[in-house]
Order: sequence, then C-alpha cells, then structure tokens
Amino acid sequence: MDSFRNIGLMGRPGNAAVADTLGELHRYLVAQGRHVIYDEDTAAIMARDDLQICTKSQLGEACDLIIVVGGDGSLLHAGRTLARANTPVLGINRGRLGFLTDVLPSEIEQQVGAVLAGHYSEDVRFLLSASVVREGREESEMLALNDVILHTGTTVHMIEFELYIEGQFVYRLRSDGLIISTPTGSTAYALSGGGPILHPRLDAIGLVPMHPHTLSSRPIVVDGNSEIKLLVLSDIPPRISADGQPGQILQSGDWIYVRKHPFKLRLLHPPGHDFYAACRTKLGWNSHQAGID
Repeated sequence: MDSFRNIGLMGRPGNAAVADTLGELHRYLVAQGRHVIYDEDTAAIMARDDLQICTKSQLGEACDLIIVVGGDGSLLHAGRTLARANTPVLGINRGRLGFLTDVLPSEIEQQVGAVLAGHYSEDVRFLLSASVVREGREESEMLALNDVILHTGTTVHMIEFELYIEGQFVYRLRSDGLIISTPTGSTAYALSGGGPILHPRLDAIGLVPMHPHTLSSRPIVVDGNSEIKLLVLSDIPPRISADGQPGQILQSGDWIYVRKHPFKLRLLHPPGHDFYAACRTKLGWNSHQAGID
C-alpha cells in the first residue's frame, strides 16, 4: 500500500530485546521497499551510522506510519508525542501486558506485512489535557493517553479535594487521590483501583477514587466531552501526574482542569484483533466457550 512508504521506528532505550526487534524490523521494511526513519533516541541504540534520523517532534510529520517497539509505556509516550501529527501508530510488544502493542515479535512478517498491504483495523483514541491553575494563572499543562492522577506523591497521607463536573459540584472527598481515566487507561491503573473497563470505542471518562475515606464513594463514568475540575484543599502538597510522568506538586487552592484534548491517536491493529480476546489473554478471564444455540 503506497500510503505507507515512509515508516518511522521508535523503541525503548536500554533494552537489548527491543534493539534486536528493531533490527529485524528494519531489515524487513527495507526488503519491502520502504523508507525507514528513526527518532534520535531510538537511533542511538542501533549502533549504526547509516540511519536517517530526525527529532521526535518531526517524526510524525516525516512519516506515513510509526511502528513502536516496546511495552504499552513506550506507546503511551509515542502517542503523546505523535497525536498532533495525526500519523497512525502500530505497536510491537516487547513489554508485559501489551493492550496497545499487540503484534508479537515472532509475527513481524505476517502481521506487519498485512498492515502494509492495507489489511488492518483502526482505533481512534482520545487524550486528556490537564491544566494546573494557581491564583488565576495557568502553571502547566500535561497530556495523557491513559490517565490523569491526583495522588499523595511520595508520602503516605490522605488528601482532600472537591470535584466538579461541567461546573456542577459533585462531592468533597478525603482519599489517597483520584484517577481520571480514558477508555484506553481503563485497563491500566484505574482497573487496579476498582474502576470499570471501558470499551475503547466509548466516548467516556472514568473517575475512580483511590481508597476513599467513605464506603459510599464509587467510580463514576461521565461523557467524554465533560470538563472536570478539582479544587485542592490539602495543606500537605499532593501531586498531579499524567500517564505516570513526574507531573507537578500542588498547593492548597490550586485548580486542576481536565478536558478532552483536540488531537487524537490513530492506533492500528493487524487482522484478527479482538478487544475481548485481549482481555481474556491479558487479564486471565475464563476462555471456556459453551457455544451459542
């Protein structure tokens, strides 16, 4: 398929298995007549001086397809970087769970070959934008493909905050924090916190309290276009993080605004991708099927 002529490769540094898979992938793509481009960090692990290299911010503009080798964390990083370019992304799994990176290294020729031939399905995943406003001034903005998390940071203590959805007061809560999750992130940290699994096609956001100081606080699912606001009330400073990044330390009186980001990630899957099959495999669901009459 001529639309995938220029292909960018990204991989997690410091992993020999990732470097091996990148090398195999490079050889296969060149043999298929494709033009391969690397970002600077990925090129550094290849130990070759004949590679075409550009910055991460330029990679999406230069390529028709980006292939990420690593775990879901690697694809999260790529997604935040590449969403603005609207370049489709395919993941090869060199991590653990692999909800987003669903091509096995042993299936590169079969599965990547099918995608190059135009046989694939496409998911459009939205991101969240989180802004910290202090005394009326925006302090920072961060992007998340999985989740935005208000948490206690490195110390063990409860934090207090107020939650507003679409300008309406929801509750004042004391807890270890709050997970604000996209459908993509619903199978990550939010799931371990007792949140619901949201199908990737849902236009919804999950809000999961972390160890709330009341038995009546339960996860809430809201419309994906909702504006979510948090007012920090704790004197002991909590932290706001996006997709597990370091984030920012907060102060009492800070406001956090969480909204859907205008740019989305185009995630490609090879033929046969099945979200529920992935759940059975990754989450250990019972795979016995009695059949349908």
